[in-house]
Amino acid sequence: MRRNVEFNADGVTLRGWFYVPDHKSGKFPTIVMAHGFTAVKEMTLDQYAEVFCKGGMAVLVYDNRCLGESDGSPRHDIDPVAQRRDYRCAITFAQQQPEADPERIGIWGTSYTGGAVLGVAALDKRVKAVVSQVPFVHGPKNIQQFLRLAEIPEFMKMIDDDRARRMKGEPSQYVPVTSDKDGEPCAFPGRRTHNYFDKYVKSVPGMKWENKVTIRSLEYLLDYDVTGYMELIAPSPLLMIVSNNDTSTPTDLALEMFQRAREPKELYVIKADHYASYLEGFDGTSAAARDFFVKHL
Repeated sequence: MRRNVEFNADGVTLRGWFYVPDHKSGKFPTIVMAHGFTAVKEMTLDQYAEVFCKGGMAVLVYDNRCLGESDGSPRHDIDPVAQRRDYRCAITFAQQQPEADPERIGIWGTSYTGGAVLGVAALDKRVKAVVSQVPFVHGPKNIQQFLRLAEIPEFMKMIDDDRARRMKGEPSQYVPVTSDKDGEPCAFPGRRTHNYFDKYVKSVPGMKWENKVTIRSLEYLLDYDVTGYMELIAPSPLLMIVSNNDTSTPTDLALEMFQRAREPKELYVIKADHYASYLEGFDGTSAAARDFFVKHL
């Protein structure tokens, strides 16, 4: 069973779905989850939630602020610090649902929010288990691997120019999230990235996603760093799901963070790229997360 929900996150209304296992009663362990950079809940999160729900868990899925069905302005603006705070608001809301066991809360994040949940779990000990899938963990290092060296000065100039416009009272400008044209400036270049988003645009009628993101979001991305949280996650159990050929959130950075984390921790590696975790690798990644939550919640 799924119902539409909304809740207040520091003055911004976030919207999503709350799942409850069918034909069962009582208080359920509850998972809180949101999608990665610019993505919305219709991009596979409903499928993950259904797997978790069939495993006996309630699930809160919501759109991040400024995206999808959630409020927030400017639209398509990604603030990673605000997203971490919103997770904590979402946990509070989930705990207040009549079907939720407030003492058995797990959180799940992927890519950009895969990093966010590491910070949340480190600081919020209401979290009794955390799944971090293909996590984005360090903005500057990620950019250095993601962009060619010659592109970095141009990238920084775009950010500086946008900040100068905002200083004059103008809004942040937008760039495409993805592009199918080689050389066109966008936040995440690459055919595989474009195909992932394009798949859902074409297959999910009415989905509230647009191919744009504020340049300010890219500046925030440079400040993104959750590496200092890793040793603070324990004693909450951690499952990290890592792709061994990930060029979007580089494999070596994720594995380095896993090594920093203290026990209890588990690692699930898929032999594929970043987007396989949602696509051809979905059965494996969803089952690994489900089994981990069942074990620890």
